[in-house]
Amino acid sequence: MNIGRAKEISESAEMVGVTYNGNPVIIQHVDEQTKTARIYTKADPENEMDVPVNSLIEE
Repeated sequence: MNIGRAKEISESAEMVGVTYNGNPVIIQHVDEQTKTARIYTKADPENEMDVPVNSLIEE
């Protein structure tokens, strides 16, 4: 996924299907400088992680 699309999804009110390593995730924030996204899985919302934006896949 590219930075622009990740930002659109993170700022959108609607739920967009995104996966990381095959797991459905929510994008909380996108950092354009480091090209990373703060995400959490739907199954474990307490476990936030920063991952490369290009490792996210839009379903």
